[in-house]
Amino acid sequence: SRPLSLLLSDSQRLCFGTNHRDQPKIRAALGASSTLSFSTAATDDDGEEPAFSLAKRNGVRNVAIVAHVDHGKTTLVDELLRYSEGTGGDRLMDCGDLEKERGITITSKVTRIDLPDGKIINVVDTPGHADFAGEVDRILGMVDGVCLIVDASEGPMAQTKYVLSRALKLGKQPICVLNKVDRPDAKTRLESGETESELLDLFDALEATDEQMDYMTLYASGREGWTVESIDQALEGDNSKGTVKSLMDAIWDRIPEPTVHVHDDGDEDLSSKSQPLETFQDDKFSMAATTVGFDQYLGRTCTGRIYSGSVGVGDAVRLLPRDGSEKQGREAQAMLSTTSGLFITKGIDRVEFAGGQRAVAGDIVTVTGVPDGMAVGDTITGRDDAVPQPILTPPLAPPTLSMDFGPNTGPLAGQEQRGTILTSSKVRERLIKETDNNVTISVVKSETDADKCTVFGRGELQLGILVEQMRRENFELLITPPRILTKKCPDTGKTLEPFEEVTIDVDKEYSGEVINGLTGTRKGILMEMTDNPADGKTRMVFEAPSRSLLGFASEIATATRGTAVVNHTFLEDREYAGLMFDEDEKGKLISTEQGKVSAYALASLIEKGTLFIEPGDMVYKGMVIGERNRPADMDVNPVRSKEVTNMRAAGKDDRVALPPPKKRNVEEYIGYMNDDEMIEVTPSSIRLRKAELDTTVREKLNRRLKKQRKAMLENKAGGKKKK
Repeated sequence: SRPLSLLLSDSQRLCFGTNHRDQPKIRAALGASSTLSFSTAATDDDGEEPAFSLAKRNGVRNVAIVAHVDHGKTTLVDELLRYSEGTGGDRLMDCGDLEKERGITITSKVTRIDLPDGKIINVVDTPGHADFAGEVDRILGMVDGVCLIVDASEGPMAQTKYVLSRALKLGKQPICVLNKVDRPDAKTRLESGETESELLDLFDALEATDEQMDYMTLYASGREGWTVESIDQALEGDNSKGTVKSLMDAIWDRIPEPTVHVHDDGDEDLSSKSQPLETFQDDKFSMAATTVGFDQYLGRTCTGRIYSGSVGVGDAVRLLPRDGSEKQGREAQAMLSTTSGLFITKGIDRVEFAGGQRAVAGDIVTVTGVPDGMAVGDTITGRDDAVPQPILTPPLAPPTLSMDFGPNTGPLAGQEQRGTILTSSKVRERLIKETDNNVTISVVKSETDADKCTVFGRGELQLGILVEQMRRENFELLITPPRILTKKCPDTGKTLEPFEEVTIDVDKEYSGEVINGLTGTRKGILMEMTDNPADGKTRMVFEAPSRSLLGFASEIATATRGTAVVNHTFLEDREYAGLMFDEDEKGKLISTEQGKVSAYALASLIEKGTLFIEPGDMVYKGMVIGERNRPADMDVNPVRSKEVTNMRAAGKDDRVALPPPKKRNVEEYIGYMNDDEMIEVTPSSIRLRKAELDTTVREKLNRRLKKQRKAMLENKAGGKKKK
């Protein structure tokens, strides 16, 4: 398949970068291609011979740590740093505020480990959640092998399958680490060989090569800080004084040396054996950007792997755009610059290269002072001795949903906090800035509202994290409901939508709740169901449309008393599964007045449903203040106050006892809201409101919607009778 940038003309191009164009053009491109890439060279095959030969550089290993969410990647990276550098911490690499709060890795980070005898290992910690799989996609292009972490008690999960399939397709050599083997349930599975059998079956199902099937397996406890090669030693349980030396040795011995591009090799054959760094210093310089940023003192920065030649401070460089386009005049001049700094990362600290030293092909470094137009997937090269083509980069999986972002225009906009950002231009500027590094997010102007932008992403968690980040940067936003991206099949003309493989672990007694929740109106199909007598859990594997998972996680968590663990990963595009709506869906409680909520008014609303607000909160007309316990929305007055008289009756002034309100975060509201609702996000509040605030207009729209639903049900029933 061809990248999106090749499907659009120069005036329409959007390559997961800073460009934004009309939404219909993107939809048309999505309909013709199932794979998007942040480099036109990623999948383009014009039959030309490459302008370079390949060689191996010794003394360096580049490895990515990949795994399913919460299988212990970051903890093991901490132990590697503690063993080699004597520094480390509790999830040191998860240094972002949201990463610390939520306990997940959101962005990929690289750290350098210096070993004795001048050996270097560059380790990349990657996210484990499916919504951030694009971080894994872009990182795999700059490493030569992967360390796959698998929880020994859970075995391979949905994201394990995804990250491993991407690595194997790109020819990366794996090392497998069965983590958390000190758990009792893990020991049971290891003794029976169940986990290793599942892992071997997964490699076979993903069509691994013979060389990849010959992977090395280690056993580890990241929490205790040790890894061992022998399963017998792992099961003994006496590894309290162990280290991760065996993992460090395995990375050095099993991960291939980095492959570099050689443009000026003369008549010498450099491919017969690995070469020292001095061999490549005088070659043409080229480097692919994996992460870009800005430093107020040093200018534009980019982090990535050097593929050929070397670079130092003060070198004249030029930019090769990922789409291969040529610029003229001022645009061409803006693609030139001079490097101002050269850095490596140790732990989470950026360390400057020693004076006079140059980074060489195979190194992963940060270069500052690159051209301002640099974006992820672009190539920088020498100004006077440039490489002829941009570096190839791996393709990215397509987005699965979109949402409209706009400034807050509600009645309370700008009233809660001074200095909030309320202009559409600032919102659009911030969203486009996000696409610099977040290559799986793209931004276009909205078709229906000039003040809004349509944002394409991989899941509700990914877009929810973006909203939360903007909220903490003092933005006030209105967010529309998510829309799943569909496309037309070029052969049959039928509508296709994304399907996902959903893996759910739950207590056995609640397995029926899970099956009822995901099948039926959500159109899920149960593919596999296994019981684990050791812990009383049941694992179920479903195939379901991506849209059926919106709001499912919070709903099933309530139904199973928080025991269900839901994981999912993109499967493929399939024929549209049909309409999804529940006739018995609960309605909402909607405010008819603006003002401060009173306890007296809420006391009369307790029996009508679940409240989202508490006394003292500010509300306005059209704001959703609760969930009704019956179908259909209901208008209520939450600001009504008690009638004031000069008479006092027994029991009249008794204290009102109210249940605590139900609070939701942004991701939960994204899956919870209906098509006629919007999320209002401010630095201090998250509210749900109707898109149309006027009660009279909203009633007319609801009557029209009821007629449409009735007609759909009649058509559906008529179709069944004909069959």
